[in-house]
Amino acid sequence: MLSPLGSGTAVGSVLLYAAGAWLGYPEPAVLAVAGLVAVGVAVLWTLPQPKLTVRREIAPLRVARGEPAVGVLHVTNAGRGIRAGLTAHDAVGSTTVKVDIPRLRPGGTRTVTYRLSTERRGEIPVGPLRVVRADPLGLARRVREYGAPQTLLVRPKTAALPLLPSGRAHHLEGPTTDRAPAGTVTFHALREYVIGDDLRHVHWKSSARTGTLMVRQLVDASLPNTTIVIETRPAAWADPEDFELAVDAAASVAVGACRTGFPVRILTGARSGPTQVLETRGGPEDAETVLDWLARVALAESPHSTVDLVRRVRAGGSLVVVVPGDAELSRIAVVRHRFDRVVVLRVSARPGPQARMPGVTIIDVPGLDEFAASWRRETRR
Repeated sequence: MLSPLGSGTAVGSVLLYAAGAWLGYPEPAVLAVAGLVAVGVAVLWTLPQPKLTVRREIAPLRVARGEPAVGVLHVTNAGRGIRAGLTAHDAVGSTTVKVDIPRLRPGGTRTVTYRLSTERRGEIPVGPLRVVRADPLGLARRVREYGAPQTLLVRPKTAALPLLPSGRAHHLEGPTTDRAPAGTVTFHALREYVIGDDLRHVHWKSSARTGTLMVRQLVDASLPNTTIVIETRPAAWADPEDFELAVDAAASVAVGACRTGFPVRILTGARSGPTQVLETRGGPEDAETVLDWLARVALAESPHSTVDLVRRVRAGGSLVVVVPGDAELSRIAVVRHRFDRVVVLRVSARPGPQARMPGVTIIDVPGLDEFAASWRRETRR
């Protein structure tokens, strides 16, 4: 097919030929014929369908915001002739990346890489991939799609954070799940005896019934979980970059708790009725789940304020509320008695005067590094 330049050249050549013939000048007609010949040669140049094998990879498929990700194209010439003038156009989100493919000999393979934008968090569609073959003058081109679209998941940036003590006399050696340390407070389950188990925990009735020595597994039911509430109403965030920083801060807290082995609950507003909730039991696998879930969190209108979300949270454990300013502080303080510890992350690139409120820890978040430093200072108090 003709490119816009080719179409313009063809139309202009016809008009130029007509003008030269009408005025009786041969020079315009010669130029017009040259233009039409060039268009015809360009069409013949791109007419053969190139036999190509094209495979695209994305490395990695999951990446933190701002970290590098690349597309890798493997192009093989399965035909007999030399292929030149090939260009790949890959759609990445709302933009298109143009990649020149080097000259290909028969049976030859070329691998080219190109950077993918990871500045915005979320699911970034990559594709369709179009390979364009054009003539040297760009008058004609042949376009063909290859492969299936893929998705690049851009997750929040995180900083390594320790678990913030809840402020009550809880045991902090493990979570309130089946990964909790044995021999603490509450009966959790029966399991087979393992060498080294305390014989005082043997359940003799079950052992007699099954013929296998069974022991009681006890966990500490008082171990706190971490609940994180994120304000997601668009009207609350004047600067979208502040919201991205808020998600980064929430992800850092959640991942730190998961990797320590503690359960995490995250709440955001939803467009209708119930809130969006993610609940995890804690562990390295759950940390990955949290990052994937937070990668998709977006601003959305909601009938629920931050305090409405907090009131829906089960009491106990640590509560971390991520907000853009002081507007909700007084209302959050009303429910602080329901939790062992309440922390408010006040997100803004230009933080105001340091607010104080009894029973509530307020940490300013002007940037991820500054937030991590402030959080670590709180854990040492």
